[in-house]
Amino acid sequence: MAVFSTLPAANPALEPAASPRPANLLRLWHLTSLDAPTVAVTWCLAFAHVVEVRLPLWLPIVLGLAAWVFYIGDRLLDARKALRLSLSAPLQARHRFHWKHRRLFLPVAIAAGLAGLAMVLYFMPAAARPRNTLLTAAALAYLSSVHAPSGLPRLLRALHLPKELLVGLIFTAACALPVWSRMSSGRLAFLPVFLVFSALAWLNCEAIETWESAPAWLRHPARITPLSILLAAASLALAGPAMLLHQPRSAALLTAAGVSSLAIALLDRRQRRIDTMDPITLRAAADLVLLTPLALFFLP
Repeated sequence: MAVFSTLPAANPALEPAASPRPANLLRLWHLTSLDAPTVAVTWCLAFAHVVEVRLPLWLPIVLGLAAWVFYIGDRLLDARKALRLSLSAPLQARHRFHWKHRRLFLPVAIAAGLAGLAMVLYFMPAAARPRNTLLTAAALAYLSSVHAPSGLPRLLRALHLPKELLVGLIFTAACALPVWSRMSSGRLAFLPVFLVFSALAWLNCEAIETWESAPAWLRHPARITPLSILLAAASLALAGPAMLLHQPRSAALLTAAGVSSLAIALLDRRQRRIDTMDPITLRAAADLVLLTPLALFFLP
């Protein structure tokens, strides 16, 4: 266990500054793994708003807690794995931050997980538990397989599904399931929204993976910008028919997804310039642009 007690020398540029300026708050939002829960709750509430489904208060709280626990666990396991392989193994700032403060993150994650479980057992109807349990099992299976020595299960390896795509699908399904299960009609019309946001979640993961593989990615043709523009075009193309079918909220949500895609393209172009953003700010900005659905709550 002694190998886990030492971290590679920290880069001062990767440490959060003490000043409470907005940029530093954004960095702290990312380093504490609060970005993913924020996006999950925002998407879930936006989906509910679009299809006019009222969600009980406890449900988005449980979703946020579950996402937070998942990401804390993933980052601690990533850091542990890297340090086990080599004391000089490269770690992203979020992994370094979590490992440095693991004595705080671990009990907080356990407490958050227990609180979420208690709310599920108390508030969730028994009939709804099997489908939610299935989704939770899928997320846990992914997490355990990623950090297992053998990697992803043989079936997933045979299908050649990238882990970024799996994360995008599981994340969006977790946000959409509470809404989907409460819809009495219109599920087919909701399907394009789900597919677009699954693609957006995948694009976010793919962009981050590409940026963090620098400088090797600079030797290859740009791919994130074209993919982002393609997804933005698809989102806007689907927004038109939604408006014609008198679904203004769906059209607005699809437009918000298109704006997020274009924002990722702008971040990618900025990253390819000489004056690139620092890794923490870039990673946080990639999640921040996923919060465009918040604009829906200001529309009639």
